Amino acid sequence: MIKVERSTVVMAPLTRVWAVLRDFNGHGHWHPAVTTSRIERAQAADRVGCVRRFVLGDGAELREQLLALSDRDHAFTYCLLDTPVPLINYVAHVRLAPVTDSDATFWHWASSFITPPGRERELRTLVGEDIYQAGFDAIKRHLAATGVSP
Repeated sequence: MIKVERSTVVMAPLTRVWAVLRDFNGHGHWHPAVTTSRIERAQAADRVGCVRRFVLGDGAELREQLLALSDRDHAFTYCLLDTPVPLINYVAHVRLAPVTDSDATFWHWASSFITPPGRERELRTLVGEDIYQAGFDAIKRHLAATGVSP
């Protein structure tokens, strides 16, 4: 089992960061890897069980399901249902917390998954850098562009 954990501090209030991240279909507006995204069956993007279908820049199509969402804990969990990348039994968890000595937000993003033998390093890097780190950097740019300092 591969485990990937990344974290960052976003120089924006927790309520502002959570407003962007809690929209399970919103990653098409801020993540550079996602070109289009929609929630299947016209369900609400914050309904546990909803499925988002999205397309990456290379044309790959993925489906992910929202497993849990907590406004109280500023956290959500999701899993991959369909992907051309061999991330088997992929489950991820996002959690936000206030940074108490400033008006900033701590963001923790973690996942676990199985890979085909010999692809562990490649897929760990893909998830940690191309998805998580790229997402951190993109959220900071997105919030700065919408009036929140990075």
